[in-house]
Amino acid sequence: METKCSTPHDEHPVAKHRILLVDDNDDIRAVFQEGLERRGFEVVQAATVNQALTLISTEKFDVLLTDLHMPDAGDGLTVVSAMRHAHPQAITLVQSGYPAMQEAATTILLQADEILAKPVSLAQIAQIIQKKLSNPKDRMALNKDRVATILQRDLEATIVDWMYRVTNNPELSILALNPQDRTGHLRLLMNDLILRLRLPPTSKALDSSAAREHGALRHKQGYTVGMVVEESRILQVSIFGTLQNNLGRVDFSTVLLDVMAIADEVDSQLKQAVVGFLESASPKLVGSPA
Repeated sequence: METKCSTPHDEHPVAKHRILLVDDNDDIRAVFQEGLERRGFEVVQAATVNQALTLISTEKFDVLLTDLHMPDAGDGLTVVSAMRHAHPQAITLVQSGYPAMQEAATTILLQADEILAKPVSLAQIAQIIQKKLSNPKDRMALNKDRVATILQRDLEATIVDWMYRVTNNPELSILALNPQDRTGHLRLLMNDLILRLRLPPTSKALDSSAAREHGALRHKQGYTVGMVVEESRILQVSIFGTLQNNLGRVDFSTVLLDVMAIADEVDSQLKQAVVGFLESASPKLVGSPA
């Protein structure tokens, strides 16, 4: 009796890594699909952002390869963000036709693993994909922090930056104050802001006694209302500077809501500080009773 020997054809084939290829140029998609499939990948094409979003929501992919500049609203940014949320383990590669964008896009497209400046060969792309698939540690860190966490962690750095900007501001540096007097209630104001960011998005601005006390202190120190407004503006600059320095760790799924909450809370603190300022100044403004 003849024994049937197993052959490689009897074994289950190794699953190919699936690539979602997004580009509005038909010729480019055809060339890339052929070249990548010859290198052992399974390639699915999308000619528009809407097609890409549909595929991302209904199918599983190991790699996204997308052009940055698409004609549809949202272009490659939308595709990268959708892939990151639907398939967080997928490798995301973005192509840009502007070499100068390579560095800038690294900041803008922080959810992408790598920015590829055109022209880039198929061999280079395939090599990059294989390297990242075989070395998960070489990929971008997926751990993201809420804005509140970043501001809490970098509270002192934000205050130092604010101090530097204030002491170099011609309008505010007129008053010679030591660092302790200059910071006033700043840490309390920042803690109120961080608390607001940890509340549900529908929460209203906090009633901040620290803000009113801060305004009263500024009146006693010789500030004008205009100076109080100016240092509040600088505070927002320092806060957003801290976020800029931490863009690689920001949770982009909530960042817009957090930014709106920051603007709302800082404006509310300013209003309450001005109220405290005017309440402290009211005896001088109203004068002594007859």
